[in-house]
Amino acid sequence: MATVLLVEDDHVVRGALLRSLTDLGHTVYAVGTALEALRRVASDAPDCVVLDLGLPDLDGADALRMIRGVSDAPVIIATARDDEAEIVRLLKAGADDYMVKPFTSAHLDARMASVLRRTGRGVKEPPSVLEAGGLKVDLAQRQAYLDGAPLTLTRKEFDLLAYLAARPGRVVSRRELLEEVWRQPSVGEDQTIDVHLYWLRRKLGESAAAPRYLHTVRGVGVRFTAPD
Repeated sequence: MATVLLVEDDHVVRGALLRSLTDLGHTVYAVGTALEALRRVASDAPDCVVLDLGLPDLDGADALRMIRGVSDAPVIIATARDDEAEIVRLLKAGADDYMVKPFTSAHLDARMASVLRRTGRGVKEPPSVLEAGGLKVDLAQRQAYLDGAPLTLTRKEFDLLAYLAARPGRVVSRRELLEEVWRQPSVGEDQTIDVHLYWLRRKLGESAAAPRYLHTVRGVGVRFTAPD
C-alpha cells in the first residue's frame, strides 16, 4: 500500500482512478488543481504523485517544478500529450516516469510500484490491527472491540471508524470523509456523516458533547484521539 496524490482535473477520470487505486489497497488523495496539489504535498507527504499536465490553474510542467521544490516524492506524469520532446523535457525537470492516456489502473499501479522501488521508498504494508486505549480495530477481520467486547457496526460505521483510527491526532475534514469513505462528491452530504457519527459514538459509549475517541472540530471535521 502507498499513499498517492492524484492530480487530475477531469472529475470522471479522477473518480475512476480514485476508486480503482483504493480498491488496489492504496490511500489516495485526489485533487483537481495545482494549488490543491501543493497543499496536499505539504500536509500529507505522499509516497507518490500522479500528475496530469492540463490543469485549470497552472500548467502541469510548472506544477512539477513547484512540487519538486517541497518534496522528493516520485512523480509520474499522466497526460494525453505524447510529444517526445515534451516527455524528455519533463523527465529532465524532475519527473520519474511518464504515462500517456488512456491507460488502465493496473498499468498505473505497476508503474507506481516500479518508481517506489527505484527511489528506495518501497511500498508500506498497512497495519492489520489498530489499537488506541481500550479500542481495537481488526482491519482484516473487519471487527472492532471496545474493552475486549465486540462492537456491532454496520459496514459504513466500520469503514468510518477504521479510516479515522488510522489517522490518530489528525483532523479529517468532512470533504475527505465523503471522498475517501463514502466515495461521493464532497458537497451536500453533511447529514450522512452526522448520522453515522451519532450511531458510532453511541456504540463507543460517548457523545459529541462528551467525546472519548471522536472529537468534532467545529467547521473543520473530526479528530480521532485515544482517551487519557
